[in-house]
Amino acid sequence: MADTVELKKHFWSKLASSPYMMVGLQDGQHSEPLTAQLDEDQIDTIFFFIGKDNRMAKGGPAMAQFVAKGHDFFACLAGTARIDNDFAMIDKLWDNQVEAWFPGGKQDPNLALLRLDIEDAEMWETDMSVTGKLKMLFGGKIRSDETGSHAKVDTTAES
Repeated sequence: MADTVELKKHFWSKLASSPYMMVGLQDGQHSEPLTAQLDEDQIDTIFFFIGKDNRMAKGGPAMAQFVAKGHDFFACLAGTARIDNDFAMIDKLWDNQVEAWFPGGKQDPNLALLRLDIEDAEMWETDMSVTGKLKMLFGGKIRSDETGSHAKVDTTAES
């Protein structure tokens, strides 16, 4: 089982390798898929490029869900979303993938940088032991210490 610090490290590593999340405001509307933009200098913060006409642009309490591409790590993040059109941050996070969505480039009139400030999170890692995998394969009872790791955290900072 991983400890909480390891879980946080694994979260950021897995999100960097597959930066796709379901994100939504807590206003009753459905979440939508967005691509996370990560800045290692920003603790507990994830950025997303969106259109100013996107339903997320109004900001407010939000939740984001993440499933690692190997389906071995899951996270649910709660926080506050808001537009933060700091040009230095837009410039820092800009890449070819973003440019494909905003043909007007960094000056596109519909471009908005959504900032999600994480207030708390829950994480699960399915690092099942060999014994646990064998029991699952043959229908045995799996103990909780054989299934993986779980943590509720107030910060995603790695230390």
